Amino acid sequence: MRQPQKTGKPGYRQRDNVEHEGYDGVHSDLHGELNNQNGVNLFEKILSRNNLNQAYLQVVRNKGAAGLDGMTYDQLLPHLKEQREELLVKLHNGTYRPQPVLRVEIPKPDGGVRKLGIPTVIDRMIQQAINQVLQPIFDPTFSDNSFGFRPKRSAHQAITLAK
Repeated sequence: MRQPQKTGKPGYRQRDNVEHEGYDGVHSDLHGELNNQNGVNLFEKILSRNNLNQAYLQVVRNKGAAGLDGMTYDQLLPHLKEQREELLVKLHNGTYRPQPVLRVEIPKPDGGVRKLGIPTVIDRMIQQAINQVLQPIFDPTFSDNSFGFRPKRSAHQAITLAK
């Protein structure tokens, strides 16, 4: 157990972290769920052939601009056919690193610009694969009053609810 640290004020002792003493070394239930959800390893589920295929199809449906590497969504399949095993190995052993995003400025209707980051199509596919597995687990735990970045919810619905 960690000992409280002395501060510059006499008689005042402060812990070196914000955890309650009884929680030292304790992981949340969520930690176990990410590693194992009802007997299923979530990482393996994310990297399953079926899930990756669905993620690929969603990225192609969404189309979108090429990222920093210049690869377009229609170049993704030939790339994956050639590099699939190498990509999976990097993901499994933790050496995969997402590429930097391409920064572009989108003009706003009222003037000015909005900065937008465009990931590579490979990174978008991996993000989609992760989302497809984790969203059904976590979305039901969110408040009914939570609208940000959730399926079938919008800022317009939040405004309507607030009125």
